Amino acid sequence: MSTTNIATFQQDVVEASLQVPVLVDFWAPWCGPCKTLGPMLERLEAEYAGRFKLVKVDSDENPELSQAFRIRSIPYVVAFVGGRPVDQFMGALSEGELREFIERLVPNPSDAEHAKARDLLEQGDVDGAVEALRTAIALDPANDMARLDLVSLLLDRGDANGAEGHLATLSPRTTSDPEFAPHVEALRTHLEALKQQTALPAAPELEARIAANGADLEARKELAQLYIAHQAWEPALEQLLQIVQTDRAFDEDYGRRTMIQVFDLAADNAPLVSRFRRALSSSILR
Repeated sequence: MSTTNIATFQQDVVEASLQVPVLVDFWAPWCGPCKTLGPMLERLEAEYAGRFKLVKVDSDENPELSQAFRIRSIPYVVAFVGGRPVDQFMGALSEGELREFIERLVPNPSDAEHAKARDLLEQGDVDGAVEALRTAIALDPANDMARLDLVSLLLDRGDANGAEGHLATLSPRTTSDPEFAPHVEALRTHLEALKQQTALPAAPELEARIAANGADLEARKELAQLYIAHQAWEPALEQLLQIVQTDRAFDEDYGRRTMIQVFDLAADNAPLVSRFRRALSSSILR
């Protein structure tokens, strides 16, 4: 808990709220309800351990701030998030009501760890990102978005068993959601390629078969699976495109279906995906 005035309000509240939510408690020594609400806010600030910041303003000593917020009665609490006021209440709430107010503002600990993981990944710290994602899932096992990101990183590491375990625990709502289902299927395609790679012929053998017979679509399929297992997206797409151009019906349209899933897996390489999307469209329209 800290106090502020008109000279330090910008730093203490506005700038601080860019990092965590800030609750500004307008109070006065003579205010009876303030004596109930104030200690409750202070106790909850300690309990939430940095997930929000409490800043107190003595209304008697800071009439300019009270006027700026058009305060007619105290206690009056204003919540700042991202540098601006987003919510407020007047009077002394019950502890339950106060917790509800705070919960609408503070980041979920699991979501915070998920955000941390993405920041670490941008910095190239894959190990740190994996650990942050594991923490996010431990804090909230229903955090499917963190679980999907973890599956992706585990697949990139070649950890098929770990990825498979997390894919199996995704909620039916996520796996059937039109927004996420294609990504889930793409991850499953990568997983199956990893699991099957040891049972597939070696790449030179498959390449020899294709050189001898370009219409050997089974060899092209198996070679594409090897490439997918090793995240070699471009050669995988080349083989899959050849399957589409040779026989759309092969293995229930395997070439087209798998190309779409590889587009998802290779989403970070926008030029590659765009080039092969155009090639796929051209092949289908022939």
